[in-house]
Amino acid sequence: MLNIVLVEPEIPANCGNIARTCAAIGAVLHLIEPLGFDISEKAVRRAGLDHWHLVDVRTYRDLDHFFAQNQIRQMWLLSTKAPRSYAQARYEDGCYLLFGKESRGLPEDLLARHYDQCLRIPIRQEVRSLNLSNAVAVTAFEALRQLDFPHLCDHGKMRA
Repeated sequence: MLNIVLVEPEIPANCGNIARTCAAIGAVLHLIEPLGFDISEKAVRRAGLDHWHLVDVRTYRDLDHFFAQNQIRQMWLLSTKAPRSYAQARYEDGCYLLFGKESRGLPEDLLARHYDQCLRIPIRQEVRSLNLSNAVAVTAFEALRQLDFPHLCDHGKMRA
């Protein structure tokens, strides 16, 4: 199982897409406040997020609260400023993948404290970054690929 951590996410559509990915792969979604949107039951229902009930969503008032509430064996921080590619990491079952807010990424002091755990997704220099929900999907599926897609359906049913 993976743990997807969004630090102060700002755009509700990104969170909705990431929640769908978490539902599809069985990952826990950790949301660090403040959030740029409402995740109350009423708001989620109004947004038509029919998969929300399939996601284990946990919220925290800040990063300190998150770290106090979780025993983290392995953690990777995704940033466009990171020194190495996400494909170079060796992911363990239960690892935490941290992503920053859309406008600024993860806090600089957090990146500095965990420099050896920082990863980036290679993209063209002319492009600032990937969309947050795409970055989560790319990284999560690389981790799952390395773990041989545990507990996930590995075949489809085509009509002949």
